[in-house]
Amino acid sequence: MIDAALAEAFEASWPAAETARAGGFLVGRGLGAGGRVSSARVAGAWAEADIAAAEAVHEGWGQRAVFRVCDTDAALIRVLAARGYAPEIPTLVLEAEARALAEPPLPVMRCFAVWPPLAVQRQIWAEGNITPARQAVMARVALPKAAILARIADRAAGAGFVAALREVAMLHGIEVVPAFRRKGVGAWIVRQAAEWADGQGASRLALAVSRANAGALALYDRLGFREAGSYAYYARPA
Repeated sequence: MIDAALAEAFEASWPAAETARAGGFLVGRGLGAGGRVSSARVAGAWAEADIAAAEAVHEGWGQRAVFRVCDTDAALIRVLAARGYAPEIPTLVLEAEARALAEPPLPVMRCFAVWPPLAVQRQIWAEGNITPARQAVMARVALPKAAILARIADRAAGAGFVAALREVAMLHGIEVVPAFRRKGVGAWIVRQAAEWADGQGASRLALAVSRANAGALALYDRLGFREAGSYAYYARPA
């Protein structure tokens, strides 16, 4: 289970369009921006009847009933399984020391941070997995934030998004242009995000990554990230 500071930054740096309370659950309205912002999560003591209440909120918003559950929450996993829910997208939350990642500084012509995002960053995101709905999540983040742009030979090669809440900065939305993959661009984005985070006074840089993404996991391991928590989405099979 992730610590309180990381948990707060995790939610604030990638917020739902709105939330509704359903007993011990907080349900997010994602507006098509993916499970992270379209799921119900534990926000207090819950009872099994609260699951039905959360399902009703999902239904009212026209979105699939999904619960985001920490791997350590055995009681909730057991109850959801009995109701026909199964895990999807097992995910790790990783963190590293921001200042260590940021050294030595990257050349500014290779990677830099800006806000608002440039048109080329939006294009990179849109051509990858960061749809306009997910870009709208970035726009509503009410924290210090930046869009990272990485370049190779004066060409845009990758983009990412970072936001900071006190000691923790969260990195989201890493996309690398296919032609520039396996050239170190992902590491540049991470390190530039860490440099920006350090400048904001954040001592930790964290991110979420699917357990199935072997390439990304290998990169983060090389950069010195460590596991801070894990979760999965639970939904009824379609």
